[in-house]
Amino acid sequence: MKEEQKVKSEKPLCMREKLEQREHLFLSPYASFSDRSLGRDVYEEPCDIRPIYQRDRDRILHSKSFRRLKHKTQVFLAPEGDHYRTRLTHTLEVSQNARTIARALRLNEDLTEAIALGHDLGHTPFGHAGERALNDICPEGFEHHLQSIRVVELLENHGRGLNLTKEARDGIVNHQTKGMPMTLEGKIVRFSDKIAYINHDIDDAIRGHIIAEEDIPKEYTDILGHSSRERLNTLIHDIVSCSEEKEDICMSPAIEAAMFGMRKYMFYNVYTNPKAKGEEQKAESMLKYLFEYYSGNLDLLPEEYLDMIKEKGQKEARVVCDYIAGMTDRFAVAKFKEIAIPRSWSVY
Repeated sequence: MKEEQKVKSEKPLCMREKLEQREHLFLSPYASFSDRSLGRDVYEEPCDIRPIYQRDRDRILHSKSFRRLKHKTQVFLAPEGDHYRTRLTHTLEVSQNARTIARALRLNEDLTEAIALGHDLGHTPFGHAGERALNDICPEGFEHHLQSIRVVELLENHGRGLNLTKEARDGIVNHQTKGMPMTLEGKIVRFSDKIAYINHDIDDAIRGHIIAEEDIPKEYTDILGHSSRERLNTLIHDIVSCSEEKEDICMSPAIEAAMFGMRKYMFYNVYTNPKAKGEEQKAESMLKYLFEYYSGNLDLLPEEYLDMIKEKGQKEARVVCDYIAGMTDRFAVAKFKEIAIPRSWSVY
């Protein structure tokens, strides 16, 4: 009788707790379990429905920085065509590849998706051309992975940041080749970023008549495949088969060497090709002009950026860099026209 009363008095589990329990039943022992997260810098009451990494993903998805990615360059500046990738479609392809791998390896798909969706939030207008321009002119330099962390920790949500978990932020800042994420989910995104951009940049370069499929060295295509579909299939299957039941995310030596060889081929034949990148010098000059202009006219910055300087003690040059890095391609062009190009005289 006493045992029955005890059972009745116990509080039923909420949906989030049920999902957390389910993770322990299904996920790999190497997964990042939601109820074992290192947490947020600022404590928040847990959601009764969503585990902690799902909340991270949702915050990124609903952020202004994420929406602006749709009008930021991936490789081709202002391409004439609807099917070239933007920074947003790149991000979605990274996310899809990463989720496929995470699910196959029984790792935490929510954390993987959060990292993937947030990894490029700090990217500039005009892709890596914009990144080079700001790195050249900003006294502290500029790297987009560090800017992505600055976005989620400080710039988003009117200066309050998104208050993401430590695991999500670690994966975002360490998504580049030189990074080493603390979680397997972060390591998946690190590989998935390369897999995505190598393959979709080849697809866009072929569409833009920069290269042809048969131009790609056979030493790489004979291993990876002769189409984007084949290459994606090869790379994703290789990671899954090599990483299964391991506390690491890895590739076989031959496949990894072919992937990096193809990446090198792309740098020489697409990423520095005058036909594809001929307008980049103009974009760099424009962003440098905007930086100099706003540095000398701080009062023209939006109020929330002025608050960063006045209320939070952020350096002026850093905040100007924040403002320009957050611009879309077309907004940067519009601001440049507004500032630098005289308007026609008209009388009504």
